[in-house]
Amino acid sequence: MQRRGQRLSQWNQLRVFAAFIKGLPHLLEERIGLEQARSVVRRRIEERESNFIASAEQGIFNNPRSPYGRLLELAGCGVGDLRQIVRDRGLDASLQALREAGVCVTFEEFKGHRPIVRGGEVIEAHSDDFNNPTFRQYYSVATGGSTGPPRRVLVDLEHWRSRLPTQVIKNHSSGILGVPFAVWAEIPPGYGLEATLLGLPHGCVPDRWFTPVWKGSGGSGLRFRMATRIAVEVARSVDRSVPRPEYLPFDQAGVIARWAEEKIGEQGRCGLIAHVSKALRVALEADRMGIDLTGLTITSGGEPATQAKVDLITKTGARFIPHYFCAEIGPIGFGCPNSPYPNEQHLLLDHLAMITGRRELADFGLSVDAFYFTTLLPSAPKILLNVETDDYGVVETRSCGCPLEELGFTTHIRDVGSFSKATGEGVTLLGSDIERVLEEDLPARFGGTPLDYQLVEEEDEQGFTRLVLLVHPSVTILDEEAVIGTVYAELQRSGSVSASYSRALWSQAGALRVRRQEPLLSPRGKFLPLQARRVAESRRNQ
Repeated sequence: MQRRGQRLSQWNQLRVFAAFIKGLPHLLEERIGLEQARSVVRRRIEERESNFIASAEQGIFNNPRSPYGRLLELAGCGVGDLRQIVRDRGLDASLQALREAGVCVTFEEFKGHRPIVRGGEVIEAHSDDFNNPTFRQYYSVATGGSTGPPRRVLVDLEHWRSRLPTQVIKNHSSGILGVPFAVWAEIPPGYGLEATLLGLPHGCVPDRWFTPVWKGSGGSGLRFRMATRIAVEVARSVDRSVPRPEYLPFDQAGVIARWAEEKIGEQGRCGLIAHVSKALRVALEADRMGIDLTGLTITSGGEPATQAKVDLITKTGARFIPHYFCAEIGPIGFGCPNSPYPNEQHLLLDHLAMITGRRELADFGLSVDAFYFTTLLPSAPKILLNVETDDYGVVETRSCGCPLEELGFTTHIRDVGSFSKATGEGVTLLGSDIERVLEEDLPARFGGTPLDYQLVEEEDEQGFTRLVLLVHPSVTILDEEAVIGTVYAELQRSGSVSASYSRALWSQAGALRVRRQEPLLSPRGKFLPLQARRVAESRRNQ
């Protein structure tokens, strides 16, 4: 029965992918200009409340699988009540009231790692239960796995179509509209395909598409490679300039640096779309090769754009614009071109609502403003209603004078961090406390770059948590104890209560060790300063 179920599932995936491919040319043949895109976005912002109600009716009240239905029922809120509260209080105030009534989903609940418990009632939910039930023309991808096992996300043509207006606006505000640009992003289940194709309807097609994965032990499966080939050839039947993916591993980032140098020489400017760590690899290679990247605009997301990484990128002359993206949601924020901060975005209010709530970190009495997202359009891949992500940060409304503000994107998000943490000897260390040590202090003292140091939380065969500082073998370390001592000293110097507390206990327990090894990458090639893995599992996979 299990094999028959698997065959049916595979047949269903083939069926919906065939529908995706059949409809793809119609989407790519559409044309949308900048003024039309602006008009659509302005209208969506004006209609946020009605769009939210329509999305809730379709994705929640008419969807028996939705966990939100029971949450709303427990809160005594039917569809009529929801309409009334939004009409009376407005959208954001209504979402705050619903959250206070228990209509919200934590990060672990959304991932399906923990059942939803409200008022003594247990609501069992799988991550797929949050999928949009209306999708008919899609292919299935997975999240990057940065915060746990990858989760399935459906990429539907209607979702792509709804993103076209903001895609035009992003490319315009970033300055890559009408200039040659390259994409360095993975083939499916990575985001390289959409990064390559979504610009077609407004004439923004990349010159080159590089992918750091293709096949082999670290590559994509056969079905994803075949799906990529089919989708690209269908796209090329619409526009022959669509590039085919070229395999480019991480250690060949200089190829992109040379490409950028050539385009800057020919046209004065060019663009690159890549994750932050990939962009940093290009910058480091350019610096090593003596290439001036003045004229290159890098648009990046998927990882925290920390000050240390951004400084090394912009040192080459490149311009860096961060974007805030999540596989389950799509684009969350576009970088403010007038911002003095390395990681500030305009919240995309046309398709998202966001409130914050205090998240208590019980280990040492700290709290942060956690982000809770709600999707507003019926085309969202996942239906979100007050879903807590792993993120927190500073949210403010202010005037910046950039084109995004003129459209109505007046909410700014900056200093975005995550609850990702290193845990050992009963204490928890927030990522922000250790990132500065890994990305600034250790490279300054011992050499190397922010990509050469990583703190790994490992769970061994006995279930004990071990903290290992991975240091790239290329970095010359004569005294490993000096490295550990520097970590403890910088944590103490930070002035953070949590950092000082962690330092005291970890030092006493001897919890931190050094291992000479290349830092780990996520399944999508992201480099994160903090990683977690189970040793036993990693050994089985080797």
